[in-house]
Amino acid sequence: MSRQASEDRIADLRRDLHRRPERAWREFYTTARVVEAVESVGVDALHVGPDALATDERMAVPDDDAIAAAAERARDAGVDEELLDDLAGGNTGVVAELHRGEGPTVALRVDIDGLPIEESTDDDHAPAAAGFRSEHDGSMHACGHDAHAAIGVGVLERVAESDFSGTFKVLFQPAEEVIGGGKAMAESGHVDDVDYLFAVHVGLDHPTGEVVAGIDGFLAVEHFDVTFTGESAHAGAKPNEGRNANQALAAAVQNLYAIPRHEDGATRVNAGRIEGGTAANIVPEHAEMAVEVRGETTALKEYVADHARRVIRSAAEMHDCEATVDTVGDAPSAVSDADLVDLVEDTSNGHADVERTLRRDDLGGSEDATYLMKRVQEAGGLATYVAVGTDHPGGHHTPTFDVDEATLGIGVDVLSESVLAVADERP
Repeated sequence: MSRQASEDRIADLRRDLHRRPERAWREFYTTARVVEAVESVGVDALHVGPDALATDERMAVPDDDAIAAAAERARDAGVDEELLDDLAGGNTGVVAELHRGEGPTVALRVDIDGLPIEESTDDDHAPAAAGFRSEHDGSMHACGHDAHAAIGVGVLERVAESDFSGTFKVLFQPAEEVIGGGKAMAESGHVDDVDYLFAVHVGLDHPTGEVVAGIDGFLAVEHFDVTFTGESAHAGAKPNEGRNANQALAAAVQNLYAIPRHEDGATRVNAGRIEGGTAANIVPEHAEMAVEVRGETTALKEYVADHARRVIRSAAEMHDCEATVDTVGDAPSAVSDADLVDLVEDTSNGHADVERTLRRDDLGGSEDATYLMKRVQEAGGLATYVAVGTDHPGGHHTPTFDVDEATLGIGVDVLSESVLAVADERP
């Protein structure tokens, strides 16, 4: 297949995935399309759904009704019934492998899930104008994971056609947006033999033609759901008989933001969703909130998380309520390894369409690829997280986000050439 034909096919795949975004653990159509694409490349091993994951380690799994609705939508879109059976319960994702004799084991991790955002219908929004805007109300690929999946297929194809010697894996990971899939894939065993791991993200405020060889500054993160339980009562006649869950929640929110910053580095806390009560004349017996904490290091994240749990327990006790705290997402911090950063930098500098290469940059946010990076590094391997710049009219996680499709070819080139270089040079 010619280079242009391959790039066109990758762009078509990206647009198809963009048209059908699926949120965490509901990536049924996405998984099916990835399977179809990698089988057309030709692979030596293919692990799908529960074979790609440590299913018990999944986090932020939606309820059965949400999973069933997503599976039915995929069925209506033509996804094979046998494959849907394999993915039952929302066990989505793919690991594709090439076995090419003696040599290192190299892996590329890409994420595949969408976001709960309604996509723009503006005429100047390219997906709307070109007819591949999201068909799923309230969901959108607003962070480029459609491009990541397509790049993963493109790199697999390029390596398959090369003289690569060793084992190459592409990890198509679900549920990154909820920090729910990285641990399940890291604990699956598929990266235990990996010598070199690449992860990739498009954009990150870098324009088309710019590449960052090693992203750092990952904030360790933990998401947890909190439920306060009190006792209802008539708010006018017998308010003294109630135990007000909303009061407990309000006290917790106020004091979460009072957790002291730490001298050793950046920390963050946010109560991102709060709700409770049923009517103005009923003392609320039930209240909920979704909280996240972050830290510049995993230890700093744990510092904030420990304080947050204490605040929540104390707020509940203050108002004679009970509180439960359930962790639903978690990821450590990580650092890209210098030797792999050097290799990607050299590869990027030699690419005709790369106008500028940055050696390193800070993410300033969180990513559960760090689970995979740490797993590989703790076993003695090397890992780096690469940013491939893309021009986009709206920021990440906005209704107008889009990917400049020139980025796809640059990403495939830089990553595939880095994979081949690492097999040849072994930094």
